[in-house]
Amino acid sequence: MTGKSFSSPIQSVHTIQSAYMAQVQRRRLYGALTLLIFMILMASGFNIADDRNAGGFWNGLHQIGDYPADVLSEAWEKRTDLPKLITKYFPALIETVNIAAVSTLIGAIAGLFLSLLGTRGLAKWPLLIPLFRRFSDIMRAVPEIVIALVLIFVLGGGPVPAMIAIAIHTAGALAKMFSEVSENTDLKAVEGLSSTGASWAQRMLLGVLPQVAPNYISYTLLRFEINIRASAILGFVGAGGLGYELRNSMAWGPGRFDEAAAIFILLFGTIVFFDQVSNRYRNKLTYGQTH
Repeated sequence: MTGKSFSSPIQSVHTIQSAYMAQVQRRRLYGALTLLIFMILMASGFNIADDRNAGGFWNGLHQIGDYPADVLSEAWEKRTDLPKLITKYFPALIETVNIAAVSTLIGAIAGLFLSLLGTRGLAKWPLLIPLFRRFSDIMRAVPEIVIALVLIFVLGGGPVPAMIAIAIHTAGALAKMFSEVSENTDLKAVEGLSSTGASWAQRMLLGVLPQVAPNYISYTLLRFEINIRASAILGFVGAGGLGYELRNSMAWGPGRFDEAAAIFILLFGTIVFFDQVSNRYRNKLTYGQTH
């Protein structure tokens, strides 16, 4: 009896260990197969892209530093003109920042409503939750540059198509982030307000937003950083701002590389500045202190 009572727990422990090790081995095998498939797909995709490219990747790899070297060389020769050029393109930088700020604000407001309407336990119309979620999925699935190209064809070039395109993508992205935060809110405050006869808007405003506001603002600031880069990129397709000026200076070639260098300096300095400011306030909102 005593021997059996001791051997039975030992056997069960061995059984559990064997099952655990078998599960670990299966996971490692699945992980290795997934990695192998990914590497095969990446290699085949690279070969297809290289074959369709105007010039082979490996043939032109040794020239990868030629263009930056030409830009830096000309910028150094005309370094005394850089302050004047930075001042010249500063209004375009303001336009780029304004595009990012306005699109972030519009996208954050739209994302807020989409997230609340698509979150279980908070939605005003629970049956429509899948509809709002799929709508936000579509908004963030389409790249900003695709939306901007369509809008430029309809509205013409300028900052408005860029602003609308970035706002649409921002709304979809923030709706997803906001929804994940909202799902972890304490519903006691919402239930208490509901028992007093508060409307849906009042329950969201007084019961939900005070709990999630720090995270919402943190995600919005992070998105603002991304949108500054996006607004500069969209300038290359004629959406105005600093990117448009950079495209013109790069397309002109030698003789205006000093202007391209000045624009690069402006853009890099702006991104670093807003990254540091945003990071400081996001840490303060999230952790209650700065790092």
